[in-house]
Amino acid sequence: MTRGPVWPGTLSTIVTSRTAEDAAIVPVTVTSQLSPTDERRIKSITLVIDQNPAPVAATFHIGPNAGVSSISTRVRVDSYTNVHAVAELTDGRLYVASTYVKASGGCSAPAAKSADGPIIGEMKFRQFAQAETGRSEAQLMVRHPNNSGLQMDQVTRLYTPIFFVRELRIWQGGDLLLAMDGGISISENPSIRFGYVSNGANAFRAEALDTDNHVFTGEWPVETPRM
Repeated sequence: MTRGPVWPGTLSTIVTSRTAEDAAIVPVTVTSQLSPTDERRIKSITLVIDQNPAPVAATFHIGPNAGVSSISTRVRVDSYTNVHAVAELTDGRLYVASTYVKASGGCSAPAAKSADGPIIGEMKFRQFAQAETGRSEAQLMVRHPNNSGLQMDQVTRLYTPIFFVRELRIWQGGDLLLAMDGGISISENPSIRFGYVSNGANAFRAEALDTDNHVFTGEWPVETPRM
């Protein structure tokens, strides 16, 4: 694993695998911890992969009371590149953390398995507790091929049409926790894990929208998080 620099005043980093085992599924984690006395909060975090055909992988918008402290996902990397996380704070300032990843071919790699049929859009939601801090974490996984438009069918020699989850929203009760505007660089079967502050609600719900305007939804009760 490689760790990028700290954002000034936010104690934030970006962590990835320096040499990825699979360029189509490169784990990326962005963490942030503002000082308790800091009145600012992080409004959004944008992941940028310099050498990808569409460099902006995703922008994550954080709910005003969500207290999101970390975001982990998986991305495609097309060639050796810098990966950046750009945080926008409520005072309008931008902070950037960067790291370098050695991987190639991720954007055109064929899907690992078919996501056709009735299971497309299936959602799974897991809840955790961080043993060292006691904070809550959750993970949302969506069954979807997230085709980049750069993958060639080896039989027909035609490119698979672009088809990916472009919007994703997660709520805790009636409060927005996290929203993602995604692109072709997010890996097949999108997965987002994040730390958050509980608001006492008794349920989570999520909604996803893909580029063919299919809408997928899910709802789950709040559980005692597992360690």
